[in-house]
Amino acid sequence: MIISINQLTAPLVERLVEEAPQLRLAVARQDNGVRIVDAGIQVAGGIEAGRRIAEICLGGLGRVSLVPAGADAAWAWELAVSTAQPVLACLGSQYAGWILVHGEGKGSFFAMGSGPGRALAYKEELFREMGYRDTAASTCLVLETDKTPPLPLLDKIADQCGIPPESLTLILTPTSSLAGSVQVVARVLEVALHKAHFLGFPLDHIVDGMGTAPVCPPAPDFLTAMGRTNDAILFGSRVHLFVSGEQAAAEDLARRLPSEASADYGQPFAQVFKAADHDFYKIDPLLFAPAQVTVTCLTTGRSFRAGQLNADLLERSFT
Repeated sequence: MIISINQLTAPLVERLVEEAPQLRLAVARQDNGVRIVDAGIQVAGGIEAGRRIAEICLGGLGRVSLVPAGADAAWAWELAVSTAQPVLACLGSQYAGWILVHGEGKGSFFAMGSGPGRALAYKEELFREMGYRDTAASTCLVLETDKTPPLPLLDKIADQCGIPPESLTLILTPTSSLAGSVQVVARVLEVALHKAHFLGFPLDHIVDGMGTAPVCPPAPDFLTAMGRTNDAILFGSRVHLFVSGEQAAAEDLARRLPSEASADYGQPFAQVFKAADHDFYKIDPLLFAPAQVTVTCLTTGRSFRAGQLNADLLERSFT
């Protein structure tokens, strides 16, 4: 049976829209019929909205919960993320892999699209590698942005998803908002899978997974807000992956997976970003990873741990 992440997320999207007033969200139709959910631009949004948006990003295949942190934790609350379909949920839906651009110069629009709509558009090589493509009559994308996309871009998105504009929902989540910061931190497991994929670990050997990361305080300016969401994962997260295959491969993955394996590790992300002239491509890609990992080899039952939490760097970033 083929899992349709778009069919799984459709009721989650409708519930989010129905309960928008309670969640401090705003919903509006654009002139071409595309439905826009504002989760922090003109309205306040909130933590619960961000939690639900994160589950939409996971294609309806994951659970995101707020849990108290341990007694030794630097921050009191964490997000706990789990899914029985980690590759499809995290890389097939949650990963921000669709580049959305319109115009040039000062008035241009740029955002990265997450969510089940990516599997309809089928624009990324990742889907061919996964052997997955979805079909559905409606879809949703989540954009980390503080602007409403222009109408021509909305038409283009709908066309590339193969649906009429009125069947497209876009959820807009500024990084500086509560909802935006929560839905980014909820990518803790996805970050681990993305790095595992970057390291060449076979995706079909990743069987199950879960992770936690602290709920970071938002900030009014984008750079600080973006830095804090990254630091929550780089310095405060734990991820546990369950993998098949050879024990040696599981041990090697655990050793190479944590953020501290990067040469750029050691400063809050906003400082790293500034030192790289605000260019993500100048930052070591090995940095984008959980702080602490456990990898369990299901073939032998052995588990391997690596990395560490860094409360001092979290404190520098969050306060």
